[in-house]
Amino acid sequence: MGAVQHDLPFTSPWLLAPMEGVTDPVFRGLILGRHDSGHLGGAFTEFVRVIDTPLHRRVLRRHLGLERFSTPVGLQLMGSHLPALAGTAERVAELGVPLLDLNFGCPAKGALRGCAGSALLLDPRALEEVVRVCVDAVDGRIPVSAKIRAGYDDALLVEELARAAEAGGAAMLTIHCRTRAEGYQLETDWSRIARAVAAVRIPTCGNGGIGSNQDLERMRSQTGCEFAMVGHGALANPWIFSGGQVTPEHALGFLFEYVERMLAIGRRPHSAMARLKQLIRVWKAGDLIPDEATRLACLREKQLDGLQDRLADLAQAPRATSASSATP
Repeated sequence: MGAVQHDLPFTSPWLLAPMEGVTDPVFRGLILGRHDSGHLGGAFTEFVRVIDTPLHRRVLRRHLGLERFSTPVGLQLMGSHLPALAGTAERVAELGVPLLDLNFGCPAKGALRGCAGSALLLDPRALEEVVRVCVDAVDGRIPVSAKIRAGYDDALLVEELARAAEAGGAAMLTIHCRTRAEGYQLETDWSRIARAVAAVRIPTCGNGGIGSNQDLERMRSQTGCEFAMVGHGALANPWIFSGGQVTPEHALGFLFEYVERMLAIGRRPHSAMARLKQLIRVWKAGDLIPDEATRLACLREKQLDGLQDRLADLAQAPRATSASSATP
């Protein structure tokens, strides 16, 4: 794993993706706290929606959270209102955030109605202008990156979209290999990442379809991207960046600490349980959930206490072979 030689703040090539409803300060902090900066090189906030006025600094601080780590955390904005984006970008730079990221990939209907997120994949010139406005607003104080999907309904414009981000002044391009229409389907086509890499001179980051630690380097070797970004793979296994094998007890500890921290910041038990189930749906770490029947039984639990009791029992259940331990 070679050292990063350019002006981007990342400490290794492996990055945690910005994910709406996931990478809030609680989940992000748990991931960052379990990796040193040599294993996890950077992370991002959930996207912060900018509508028609610049966002207040307190909103930006809330998304960044109170904890600070040696691993840099970039702040992601999504919007299309140029004056509001420029004003917000300037405030991001004033806060000393190490990197500003721009979302051109969100496929949600709300983003499309607001001509933001992946809606801008239909108009490379508009995408370029959004990047340029934010780059001008930060005035060299921090790098600005752009995160796109391979296209809207198809990947025919992936090179044009990549070049538009570069022309706007982006310091890095992240390319999610699925189109907006493909959503989060299981099938992936990394050749689209390779096409974007070949189209630009700026550093590129590949995203989509990384399910194991081995996939990180495999994506780089197959596509030529400098960085590899993990999204849903980190929900299934928070230790994916280091490749550490953890015990069922360590896996349980992560899930219980997640609930504890959510309750501590004022989330109601049903809300904390919903977030916990979001992880359980895909959870693989520590072999805590041995089969799909057990997973479904966990997801059917109606009360948080009952779900936690069931998970605790799973951590203590005898196994034919014990998982190798690692530092959580």
